[in-house]
Formats: sequence, structure tokens, C-alpha cells
Amino acid sequence: MTTAHLNRIGTAVPSHDVHGTFVDFAAGLLGEPRKQAVFARMAERSGIEHRRSPLKPTGAAGAAIEAEAFYRRGSFPSTGERMRLYAASAPDLAVEAVAALGPEEDLSGVTHLIVVSCTGFTAPGLDLELVARLGLDPGVERTIVGFMGCYAGINALRLARHIVRSDAAARVLVVCLELCTLHLQETDDLEQVLSFLVFGDGCAAALVSAEPTGIALDRFRTLLSPEDPGLITWTIGDGGFEMVLSGKVPAAVSRALAAHGRDLFGNAAPEDVPLWAVHPGGRSVLDAVEAAFALPADRLAASRGVLRRYGNMSSASVLFVLADVLAARPAAGEAGFACAFGPGLTAETMHFRVAGGHA
Repeated sequence: MTTAHLNRIGTAVPSHDVHGTFVDFAAGLLGEPRKQAVFARMAERSGIEHRRSPLKPTGAAGAAIEAEAFYRRGSFPSTGERMRLYAASAPDLAVEAVAALGPEEDLSGVTHLIVVSCTGFTAPGLDLELVARLGLDPGVERTIVGFMGCYAGINALRLARHIVRSDAAARVLVVCLELCTLHLQETDDLEQVLSFLVFGDGCAAALVSAEPTGIALDRFRTLLSPEDPGLITWTIGDGGFEMVLSGKVPAAVSRALAAHGRDLFGNAAPEDVPLWAVHPGGRSVLDAVEAAFALPADRLAASRGVLRRYGNMSSASVLFVLADVLAARPAAGEAGFACAFGPGLTAETMHFRVAGGHA
């Protein structure tokens, strides 16, 4: 059976850093001094220093978070307005991420295109835009993975693996693009505003083929925690997409992973696996994974680094982490484990190992 490899990863983020502006802006949303104090304390402890967005900060706490007043108090945008900005911003960012795969990449050989996003939808969509702008074969097989949430990047890699295992000549381009900052809601609910604190924007592109470079995609497994379906939800409302990210998520993640650890790793000890690419859903989520598997503190350094520099970019995040893991040039044969979490409550997991070559 053909072994599928994730050969290369390219990443891109929008040009504007909005994290500090949002922290100031949130104080006005919350109103009450007690809520503001809790939010400020959690922002300080979040492990996040930067988050990117196509929205340009005003540079002041003011009445709007963005120069063109996209988020003006008392007049937040409709879902349609948010989708128009998504359609205008997404293609350039996706092309930038694909370009970051490297100038030597011959895209004319791409046979399949998988586009992943849960923060925007248009038709004709980003897939057809990429076919045109990248000069892909018009007959390329296209698949959209939509609205699955933060774990969808793992799902896309699993789908790419299936394609390569069924056709050794396949070259699959995976593009995960999320513009989470387009979905801020006007609310004084502390838990909801805290969820907005975590999310940023970014795009990751990956090439999956039978070429034995990068990392071999060995096996995947889905874990469901059916007793916790409402802890993470993502619905479409009249005023954008509405996120529920409960403060109980880290404990639920820890329980689910601890219960299934033996099934995930067999006779191996998790702490003996050297390479880890955990979706940085938040500092407390990473703490929960570390505790569930009794990991040494350095195992999640790549995940914490991505969280610090970009926040949680939903489906793109785990590919950013994998890119950092590969950039450290691990030794051939080293084993790794990746996982991401999302609505359900669901954990998508992937075992991988470093190939003989490097991306």
C-alpha cells in the first residue's frame, strides 16, 4: 500500500495585528468593572501576544475596532457584510500561503484540491478562485471541507491520505483558511468575549503525495465525547457566525484523552513520543493535553509558540504547528502525534513519522 506523505507546508497571515486593540475594545463591550477585571486577568494569562486580521486597528480603544468602522458599537455588521469581506480577503491570503510552499513547487502537477474553512462561504468559491489564480488544471478534483471547526485540518490530511493511497500518482494541495476575526459579536457575556480573545486569522497550504519527504501520515483516529456536545458550538446567525466555547472544554478534553490514551498509543508511552503537534485551542487546552498524557514541558513548545504568535486560527492552526515541527529538522524516523479539537466534543488525532528527507 502506498504511503502518503505531507511533503511541504506554507503559511500566511493577514498584515494587521489586532490583539492589543481587541483587548482594549473588549473592556467597552463588557461594561461592568468586575467583568473587565476578570477579562484583563485572563488576557494576561492567555499566552497570546499577537493575532492577525484583514481588519486594520484604529490604534485606540475608541468606538470602533477597525478604521472603516466594521465593528462600531451599536452597529455591528450583518452576516452578509462579513461574507463580503471574507470573499474579498480570502483569495490573496490563500495564494500567499501556497506561494510559501516554495518557488520550486510545480503546481501544474496538482491533481486534487481540498479547501478547508469554517469562517466563510461563497460560490463560486475559494476553490475555483485558486484554480484560476494558481494556474491549476481546470479538471483538478475539488473538495470543500466546510464548517467542521478547529479539527478540520486533520480531517483534510486524512482525506488527502486516502486519495494518495488509492492513486500513487496523486498530488493533493490542501488549503486551510480561516478569518475568525470577522465574527466578533456585540455582547457583554464574559465567557463569549473571552472566546473572542483566543481567535485569530491565518492560512496554511500543504502538499500531500507519495513522495517520501516531510512526514509520513501513518494513522488517524476520531474520539467523540458524546456527553459534552454543547461545550463547543458554531452556528450561523443574522449577525455573523456565533461561537460557544465553554470554560469547561479543557477538563472535557483532559477526560477524553486520559480515557482513550491506551487505545491511541498502544504499548507506547505518550511521553516517549518526541514530536507533538497539538492544535493550540488556548493555553488551558494545551495545559490539559500536557496533563492528560503526563508530557514533559517541552513537548508542546511548537503549539505554544503558534498560540503566542497567532492565537487560535481554527483549522489552519495544526498545520502551522506541523510547519514549526518540520522547521526544527527532526531526525528521520522520529515519531509524532497530532490532535485537534472541535464541536462534538470531538478530537481528531494523527500519528506520523519523519521521512528520510525534509520539507
